Amino acid sequence: MNHLKLVFIFLLSFSIVTSCSSEPSDDDGLAPLNTTESYEALNISYGNDDDQVFDLYLPANRTTDTKTIVLVHGGGWTSGDKGDMNEIKNFIKDQMPNYAVININYRLADENNPPYPMQINDITSVINYLKTNQSYYTVSDNLGFVGASAGAHLSLLWSYAFDTENKVDMVASIVGPTNFTDPAYLNNTNLELQEILDSYGINASTDFLEEVSPYHRATSSSPPTILFYGGEDPLIPTTQGTAMRDKLEELNVTHQFTLYPNEGHGWDGLNLLDTTIKLKTFIETHL
Repeated sequence: MNHLKLVFIFLLSFSIVTSCSSEPSDDDGLAPLNTTESYEALNISYGNDDDQVFDLYLPANRTTDTKTIVLVHGGGWTSGDKGDMNEIKNFIKDQMPNYAVININYRLADENNPPYPMQINDITSVINYLKTNQSYYTVSDNLGFVGASAGAHLSLLWSYAFDTENKVDMVASIVGPTNFTDPAYLNNTNLELQEILDSYGINASTDFLEEVSPYHRATSSSPPTILFYGGEDPLIPTTQGTAMRDKLEELNVTHQFTLYPNEGHGWDGLNLLDTTIKLKTFIETHL
């Protein structure tokens, strides 16, 4: 699955850049970073694999109340890179400059390494890293997720089923798969759709497909959720969005749903502007 291609129209913000491959932690006994200046660190390692890295962007004048937005790229669980989310990262830095941002890579799936639970475990490792270094970076432990395509699926699944400490205050899905037991997947002969299911095991049991489906993992305590889908998406059936919307409504979970009837697996122009406005408002309201 190709990553969602977003082209944002907003200007980029300026910040102090520091690049490194590893970061000190609270355990090193170091004083917190200077909070009056913005700070960036690229390719921070959180594991032994080359893909287990993330970029960190901290705002100037942050406090222990500063919230963090985690970005999760798409790519069908088998490809993609955190650089695919740079437009969203730049949008947040420019339009919501008081938030910290983490833009993550995760281990990519192949025939010997299925995406689940590997990629969920990677997200957990990132969150644990942030928690360990919370006072060093001077941020709160309140989180929001913004994911695109496969990254949206991972964002929803982690937020609904693996946030054991209830730190996620909001999650955004941009064309993310939500339900692998959807007949629109199971009964479809489209090869691209079948490749999506193949990634999670087309012959897997119903119990397993439910286990990896945010639709089946949502509860009444799931965080506020905002959903964006395209009515002409060749990869993600419309029912992936509408069913998730209906489940959240049934559970009385705060949510917002937007369907762009004539759009596919990504969009630009006025609909993109609409997406960014709604996303900004939702983040500022719930995170």
